[in-house]
Amino acid sequence: MGKSKEISQDLRKKMVDLHKSGSSLGAISKRLKVPRSSEQTIARKYKHHGTMQPSYRSGRRRVLSPRDERTLLRNVQINPITTAKDLVKMLEETGTKVSISTVKRVLYRHNLKGHSARKKPLLQNRHKKSHTTVCNCTWGQRLYFLEKCPLV
Repeated sequence: MGKSKEISQDLRKKMVDLHKSGSSLGAISKRLKVPRSSEQTIARKYKHHGTMQPSYRSGRRRVLSPRDERTLLRNVQINPITTAKDLVKMLEETGTKVSISTVKRVLYRHNLKGHSARKKPLLQNRHKKSHTTVCNCTWGQRLYFLEKCPLV
């Protein structure tokens, strides 16, 4: 189910005034064209708290919207070499100011982790030669070779 839009303060005030005057929930919801359950929730909140202000939500709001996150992921999938700094610049062009750590956190949440390739040592000729000698012989010959010619 989709999320409904928040009811304006003016409409809330009208609901509470009509509720105080003794109108029924169904009549108020028909008159103001608001769902009955919404009107009922607002009336209950007014009775309990004495105010019709919407309650604050817990936690901090997200800096990046889901759309921004999808854009980030798409850019990284197209070009995996992109750095976090480049992504921050790209977001600043669209008008969203974020830190590098926020971008890294979002990418990590979607299982995209940064890494650098490990340097592989170059094989020398003696390594290549000993490798082919060991691999191209039978098991008995290999044991003999290992006993008589240790790799140095």
